[in-house]
Amino acid sequence: MSLKEDNEGKKSPHRTDLYTNTPRTCLPIVYHPDYNITFMGLEKLHPFDAGKWGKVIHFLKEEEFITDENLIEAREATEEDLLVVHTKRYLNRLKWSLVVATITEIPPLMFLPNFLVQRRVLRPLRTQTGGTIMAGKLAVDRGWAINVGGGFHHCSGDRGGGFCAYADITLAIKFLFERVEGISKATIIDLDAHQGNGHERDFLGDKRVFIMDMYNRYIYPGDTYAKKAIKRRVELDWGTEDSEYLQKVELHSEGALNEVRPDIIVYNAGTDILDGDPLGGLSISPQGIVKRDEIVFRAARRRDIPILMVTSGGYQKKTARIIADSILNLHQQGLIGAEALDAEGSSSLMTSMMSTSGSVGSKFTTV
Repeated sequence: MSLKEDNEGKKSPHRTDLYTNTPRTCLPIVYHPDYNITFMGLEKLHPFDAGKWGKVIHFLKEEEFITDENLIEAREATEEDLLVVHTKRYLNRLKWSLVVATITEIPPLMFLPNFLVQRRVLRPLRTQTGGTIMAGKLAVDRGWAINVGGGFHHCSGDRGGGFCAYADITLAIKFLFERVEGISKATIIDLDAHQGNGHERDFLGDKRVFIMDMYNRYIYPGDTYAKKAIKRRVELDWGTEDSEYLQKVELHSEGALNEVRPDIIVYNAGTDILDGDPLGGLSISPQGIVKRDEIVFRAARRRDIPILMVTSGGYQKKTARIIADSILNLHQQGLIGAEALDAEGSSSLMTSMMSTSGSVGSKFTTV
């Protein structure tokens, strides 16, 4: 962990640019054009739509929900930021193109100079990771935040996989624990189609973090060791459809938040649950995904708990439109947006601040 000693010999967090103040005129939605991976078409060798994040922003601008002026621009996580969770050895391994090719499941990357791999593949992922860390602080400040990227839930402090090179969920939570007073308990609600074995390995045995994970039991990663960290495990069968799925989302998200009241919720909102996804193996409709996100946000707002959403996996071209539609629905329901800050369900931390200031069957896996 990257901590420095202060004058009294106590460990203090390193200096970071990820926790700077943002204008109140901005919505707590984090994005940067650098999120999108374009590299001579090589990104098309993985089923992941490596430009979906920009498409989400395009749709939200078309609907006049956001503009360039009220978006928050993500900053790239530095090595010192990453060392809060990652080992130096792991970060050094990313300087080998073969390692990155294995993690991202894009084999031709192994033949490219690492400086190109760093610039075109890892820098976008570091920028998304910085966005998740920034959104964690914003969620506490504003009651909610969305990073339009991130959700690299297969990466832990010392290993990556499944297109996940940096442990952004673990980083966001550990930054909050280190730097924000009053944040000492977190709940991860992971609703990507795949088990979130990265953050599970990182928080195994850590009683401050409650993990709920709901996933297709038959697909990657099948990490039995990591499952020990899951406090509320919901394993789904092939082809699970809306009715059963949404019933379980509501039952278990409510149950998880009733069991332990956290100071922050990190919601991993993967859209690879969509019917027809080549890796997820579930059969959820676009409307089901929109409703799922609403259920989770409503549970958080009802309890006055700040919530950070990351977008995680989703491998069909139409997932960008669904993510945008879901964000618009959250706004229409009064669960996010400027008016949500003043609603009954807004974060008590925010109110306080305002008053004081005035895979199976595929060679690919997942995110």
